Amino acid sequence: MTDAARPTLVLVFQRTTLPWVFEAAERAGIDLVLVPRPDEDVPADRLPPAVVELLPLDPEGDRSGALDLLRKRHEARPFQGIATLYDPAVPFVAEAAELLGLPGIGRDTALGAQDKRVMRERLTSAGLHVPRFVRVDGPDTEPGLAAAGELDFPVVVKPAHGYSSLGVTRADTPAALREVVAEVRRVCAAKLADPEAALVVEEYLDGPEFAVESLAYGGRVQVLSIGYKGEPEGPYFEESVYRAPAALPDAVRDAVVREVTAAHAALGISHGPTHTELRLRGGVKPYLLEMGARIGGSGVSHYVASHVTGIDLAAEALRIAVGGAPSFTAVDGLPAPVAAAANYIVPCGGHGRITALHGLDEVRADPRVDHVVQMLFPGDVVRPYPDFTGYPAFVISRHADTAEAEEFHAHLERAIRIDYADTLEEGAS
Repeated sequence: MTDAARPTLVLVFQRTTLPWVFEAAERAGIDLVLVPRPDEDVPADRLPPAVVELLPLDPEGDRSGALDLLRKRHEARPFQGIATLYDPAVPFVAEAAELLGLPGIGRDTALGAQDKRVMRERLTSAGLHVPRFVRVDGPDTEPGLAAAGELDFPVVVKPAHGYSSLGVTRADTPAALREVVAEVRRVCAAKLADPEAALVVEEYLDGPEFAVESLAYGGRVQVLSIGYKGEPEGPYFEESVYRAPAALPDAVRDAVVREVTAAHAALGISHGPTHTELRLRGGVKPYLLEMGARIGGSGVSHYVASHVTGIDLAAEALRIAVGGAPSFTAVDGLPAPVAAAANYIVPCGGHGRITALHGLDEVRADPRVDHVVQMLFPGDVVRPYPDFTGYPAFVISRHADTAEAEEFHAHLERAIRIDYADTLEEGAS
């Protein structure tokens, strides 16, 4: 039973195998109504303790029906907030919050943060650092291809509404661009059911990549942590590491904080958590790649930011989502780090049908490792890039400092290996 004195929040599409937000709800004293992912079987007798109710909805297949069910549930038993950590669901959650008069960022803001075309246009209008880009919209790609040919190559082609590096591909020459655009469209048709998906073609940025975790509340943006994400060069930009706090010169760190704070204002994100990914062009100048209006990595960003700062990111985000105030004291710039945290994203390292994953049991026993989140298993099929199948596993760990985390990741590169069958059976999926 829900305690009438405790606020209730509807949590949309969060996997129960990823524990952080459920544990945070317990710490924050918030009851959760879980909208389960359609591809996840959630037995009612094995729900996390914070979950008091399951509410199946189909916002992807029947948006208006899902909104109507939420309205009826709210009228019968009011809840105080709605949130998601799943990027494609952010606009739906924002629309539901507007409809029901709950705290949120608004649907226009949510769509602007999710649509990379709109995001880049708004950041450009605000005078922020944005790579030169071209939109490729609709079935006729010729106008977009012609305009993109005027960019400086190499360029990167990405779905305007993509996520998790889905379909993101580098084209090194104008001659290669046409086939890359067609290839990305094929991926969007298969994964997003959108054969005419809108695309962005933008100039490739050299330099290392970083993730920034922030909380917005009451007109203020508190940047919590900056983490190193490697220096992927493509052509497919598979994610590999996340280590925080990043070792940056003071001037570069301050520039990142200023750029991320200004981007919140440009995009209108004044409420709740954000996960920003950016590159330092030439190693010094921050260019935003994307800003998600959510906690990143299905909760991994909470783990990293909370261990680095001592601030309970997920609990604070839930408090804000139900109309409360954060409990930490805001500071100018970045909070002083108290430790280091890391996520090693096990690379696919090939494609085919997985026959074995070596090393994960040994890694689970390492005292520095708090979580091994395994997503792919023997028998699963990994398709070749740019088709994005998913990440095999996350190895999430805490460390005394970033140097120790870097050494640990070098160890994991040697310790974890995936074996594949030589060929895929005809028709495997």
